[in-house]
Amino acid sequence: MATVATPPITTSKLLSRHEVAEGTMAFRFERPSNWVFKAGQYLDMTFLDPAETDSEGNVRSFSIASDPHEEILMVATRMRDTAFKRVLKTMPLGTAVKIEGPSGNLTLHNNVKRVAVFLAGGIGITPFRSIVFRAAKEKLPHRIFLFYSNRRPEDAPFLEELQALEKENPNYRLIASMTEMEKSHQPWHGETGLVNTDMLARYLKDAAPPIYYIAGPPAMVKGLHEMLNKAGMKDDDIRAEEFEGY
Repeated sequence: MATVATPPITTSKLLSRHEVAEGTMAFRFERPSNWVFKAGQYLDMTFLDPAETDSEGNVRSFSIASDPHEEILMVATRMRDTAFKRVLKTMPLGTAVKIEGPSGNLTLHNNVKRVAVFLAGGIGITPFRSIVFRAAKEKLPHRIFLFYSNRRPEDAPFLEELQALEKENPNYRLIASMTEMEKSHQPWHGETGLVNTDMLARYLKDAAPPIYYIAGPPAMVKGLHEMLNKAGMKDDDIRAEEFEGY
């Protein structure tokens, strides 16, 4: 009988942290030697001796935002007022955490004839950042469309570097859309409103047959999944990951 491989457990030290959007921070950790992952996967992080804790505990799952070619492990998260997030924001650089993984299968398909359509909301961008940077560095032939929805540009993690990546990879297209520009203090010349079938149709005219990937808050993931089903997309061509409680 085949046995299921257990993800390795190791430790890693915090190297740096910085804000990547209002209320959102990225954290860079040492990448343990021989720690291999696929773009789009996630890890489980456990604090070893936190300064405080609460009922939500000392463990969190984070999609890996860095791509497999980077020498560090980067995660990003909305900074809610919980003990875990307070510790993550204030613990000294060099603090060790336990890392378990990688896990997950929200990874790019192998069939280069199938277009990849990523639908991301807010912090749900993290697995897709890893995938699109990997695709650019390896010069993958996949056509990739990344639809990225946020309330305002101020709320959109990694927006500028995702925009710049279009110059590096001619097979990649970013379609960022803002839903609450009336609350923004920045100019915006891109799409506005929720990602819907009309928006998808305008950009995906010659992109059949795509495989869809969805990541973001549960309500958004559920809504987009239902929208795709109503438009005739089969569940076999839709892959989703919910970001709950972040």
